[in-house]
Amino acid sequence: MSELVKGKATICIPNYKTLDFTRLCLRSIRKFTKYPYDVIVVDNDSRDKSLQYLKNLSWIRLIEQQGGDKLTGSYAEATALDLGLQMCNSEFFVVMHSDTFVKGDDWLAELIGYFGSEESVSCVGSGKIELTPRWRILLKKATDFKAFKRRTLREPEARGKFRYHNRTICCIYRTEVLRRENLSFLMGKEEGLTAGQKLYCELVDHGYKTVELPPSIMGQFVYHLAHATQVVNPQEFALRKKAVRKCNRILDKVLSLEIIQDILTDESLDS
Repeated sequence: MSELVKGKATICIPNYKTLDFTRLCLRSIRKFTKYPYDVIVVDNDSRDKSLQYLKNLSWIRLIEQQGGDKLTGSYAEATALDLGLQMCNSEFFVVMHSDTFVKGDDWLAELIGYFGSEESVSCVGSGKIELTPRWRILLKKATDFKAFKRRTLREPEARGKFRYHNRTICCIYRTEVLRRENLSFLMGKEEGLTAGQKLYCELVDHGYKTVELPPSIMGQFVYHLAHATQVVNPQEFALRKKAVRKCNRILDKVLSLEIIQDILTDESLDS
């Protein structure tokens, strides 16, 4: 493997049948990223217009992952991110969902700034990025009786699904550390863990420092439309009606913003 390029980031985005979101995600990166970067998009066997769109973009590296019914959910995301990591030749490896959109100049430089000068800092990210009012979030936490029962009646597993981890919504890693420790985003699949969850726990358990940004801080740099992929592909993903209604409300709100509309109508960002 060649030496990693310092002062550069590789952004990896899995895609699965999310043409409008993937286009908005990529255009927002193109518009707002000043820090030196490459983009790798891994298509998970979409076979639709989103794949055709990606094939027409000369400024990204496209990896077509074929696997049919085997490429589903977190497994598909994890294998896509591992493929991107194999292709990464830069100091930082950035993972991002296709329904995550950048919303500010120099977002990447500012997030990388949280690494500081300490080589032991291996990861910068956050938990869920809520687009609901803060009072609703606090009320939900206060009335989450399942979480209360879980905390009071048993200890979380050392690497269990209840342990905190920086989400792959938008997360930055030191590429060298991931390779040195031979880490994979697919780890933990047998334990029912999501993409990157066990990887994050391994970093912590191996003594590496991580930066856990509050969602309110990460939300200053990106939007995330949770469950958007599932909502626009209802024939393949089952969601509760309540979750669908919530997602659609957020979709309408975010997509109507002037900054988003400007990006959606600027086709020059594709070239």
